[in-house]
Amino acid sequence: MPDQEVQYNRDLVAIKDWLSKQPHLPHDVEDILLRRFLSSCKYSLERTKRTIDFFFTIRSTAPELFCNRDPWAPEVRRVFEITDMIPLPNKTKENYKCFIYRLNTPDLDLFHFIDAVKTFFMLADTRLTEDDDIPAGEIPIFDSANVSLKFIGKINLSVLRKYMLYTQEAIPIRLKQVHIINAPAYIGKIHAILKPFIKTEVAKLIKFHEPNSTTLYKDIPQELLPNEYGGQAGSIEQIKRLWIKRIESKRDWFIKNDKRWEVDEGLRPSNCRDERTDKVKDLPGSFRSLALD
Repeated sequence: MPDQEVQYNRDLVAIKDWLSKQPHLPHDVEDILLRRFLSSCKYSLERTKRTIDFFFTIRSTAPELFCNRDPWAPEVRRVFEITDMIPLPNKTKENYKCFIYRLNTPDLDLFHFIDAVKTFFMLADTRLTEDDDIPAGEIPIFDSANVSLKFIGKINLSVLRKYMLYTQEAIPIRLKQVHIINAPAYIGKIHAILKPFIKTEVAKLIKFHEPNSTTLYKDIPQELLPNEYGGQAGSIEQIKRLWIKRIESKRDWFIKNDKRWEVDEGLRPSNCRDERTDKVKDLPGSFRSLALD
């Protein structure tokens, strides 16, 4: 629709003009990312401004997740090896983008929580700054088949809080559903750790599916899934290799963005304070002392 496209472009110009006048925020931001903010905020300029500010602010409070991001670093390569984090090639009829996230090994001694979250956000940044086909919504599917109670001992509370706050309030997506498949009997114990950090409206989107059940297909057409799940999207390895290559090709961008997207709090105007930043203050340690089996 021509008139709608004209308005979209006007909104983009308005946001870029606003951003250029914010002394504390980075100014070199890709147009596609700004369009994603506008879309996820339903083209409310004020809401878009607030979300953009929080997006960069929370990133600047989490150097463990958004600095030293080299796709060839040993810790990132290990995450590539032991996890499968894949956007699926095709979207639902509602124009929703689906993802599958899973550990591909039960050996949790190989899993490092901070490295996994950092790599997850590298994948997210690749999509946010390169894919110009903006979906109407997003549907993550978490396969917990290889998640044991030992996973609780791997969780870092500080990073978990930042992850949950960033993914629910800062990243420019519109979450439509959340699926936990192959959910073991003890999934409630793991969910209890996450629950304090999950917004009420997000909690309502979560559905649990027992092992060997077909209930997922009520919401996600099976043909959209990888071959390993009885679908027609290709193998997990094929899809995964494609995305690893895309992340690798973005290596220079990741290294430069360590500094390019930092917020300078010393230049922040007094009327641009956000009380949500208090939520990302570090919490002590993790649950490792529980040493669960």
